[in-house]
Order: sequence, then C-alpha cells, then structure tokens
Amino acid sequence: MAKRQRLDKAVYEAELFRLQGELVRMQEWVRREGERVVIVFEGRDAAGKGSTIKRVTEYLNPRHARTVALPAPTERERTQWYFQRYVEHLPAAGEIVLFDRSWYNRAGVEHVLGYCTAEEHQRFLRQCPIFERMLVEDGIRLHKYWFSVSDSEQQRRFESRLTDPMRRWKLSPTDLESVERWEDYSRAKDDMMVHTDIAEARWDVVESDDKRRSRVNMIAHLLSQVPYEAVEAPSIVLPDRPAPRGYRRPDRSLQHEVPDHAATLAT
Repeated sequence: MAKRQRLDKAVYEAELFRLQGELVRMQEWVRREGERVVIVFEGRDAAGKGSTIKRVTEYLNPRHARTVALPAPTERERTQWYFQRYVEHLPAAGEIVLFDRSWYNRAGVEHVLGYCTAEEHQRFLRQCPIFERMLVEDGIRLHKYWFSVSDSEQQRRFESRLTDPMRRWKLSPTDLESVERWEDYSRAKDDMMVHTDIAEARWDVVESDDKRRSRVNMIAHLLSQVPYEAVEAPSIVLPDRPAPRGYRRPDRSLQHEVPDHAATLAT
C-alpha cells in the first residue's frame, strides 16, 4: 500500500478540535443515560496509543473519564484469575474508561517474552471472547482499537526518543526487545485476532504511521459507533457578588509565597 502524505497540520488541528467537541457531547450523553463505555487501546510499542489517549481525554471531565494503565502484576495478583485485576477498573454508570493496554498483555508481550506459560496463553485465548461477551451482554459498550505501525516507522520513533531527553523514558528494555522480535509479535497479534475478533467486540485497526491521521480517524470512528445525541446544558447564572462585609486579608508578608520566576524571563 502506497504511503499517504502526512495530514496537513492546520487541517488536522481544526478537525481534531471539532472531534474533541463531539467527545465532550458524547460524554454528556453517557453521563445522562448512565451508559458504561470501555475503550481498549492496543498495538505495538511506539504505535501512538498514548498520544491518542491524550487527545481523546483532553477536554473530558476527569471525574467521569479515566485512563487505566496497570503496572506489572504483584505476586498476589499473579495468583488471581487473570481478568480479575482488570474487572475492578470497569466503569460504573455514566463513566468512560480507557485502557492503555489491557488484558491483551497476555496475548502479546507476556506470550512473546515468556512471562506466561503456553497453557496460560491458550486459556486466555479461550476465555477472552467469553469474558468480553459477558461485558457486552451486561450493557458495557466495548470498543477495541489496534494501532498498526510499520517496522520502519517504529524504528524511526525509537531513534528519535534516544536523542530526546523528554521522551527517553519511553524506551524500556521491553521496547528494545520488540525490535528483535518483530515477527514473533506479528504472529502473536495474528493469533490474537483470530481468537478474539468476535461479532460482539470487533477489533478496529488504526493505521498509525501518520499520527495525525490515526488520531482523527480513531476518534471519528469511535463517535460513529456510539449513538449519542446532544444533551441540553442546564442554564447557569452567575450570582452577583455580595457587598463587602469587613473582611481584611492578612498581610502578604505572613505568607510563604512562591518566588516570581516569571519576572526573571526575558520579555
């Protein structure tokens, strides 16, 4: 497939802002209707999942939309039913939960790097469709996105992180190993798709070599899958400030004030 030209920045920013406005409207509908929404973000390292999540949540009310990015399981969690620690993060009525990686760790990194046994991997592939059908049957809106990036683009992004001190922390030993195990991850992903791309919870693939395209494509698709409608905002009237009643603020010298660093900057 021929590589498409990068989406124009001005076009991207205008459309992204419009879509983010629609996400706010969608969230208000989710709150009003008591809906429960789960969005799963999966894909290769450096595929753009995290940056897309930031754009999705930028203007949402954090009291009703949260991102879940779980660390490695504890010793106790390793003895639990595999899906157990994810269940506690599922949404209640009116909430949106975004999983920055999810239970699909077992189908990918755990399987490829040997963090689980072959038996545990096969059990996951059998149980996952059952688990997700249970979620959907209970009324949860489950949306699964796989961010697909080419090997050359992943390599370029890894190399850019090496020289960027603000993003170098994103390069973990697991990320580096993914370069050598590219085909192993490809086979694991294909196997995962075969077993878990079910009618009740399809995998939607986001081509992400162009991050601008991938972000607006993913958000636009999500909005098309949720049957939200505009919710009339309640009328809000700011009250008049009451007349002063004798309050006096303590002298500023009694406070430990933050130094005015801004005053040292060139104007």
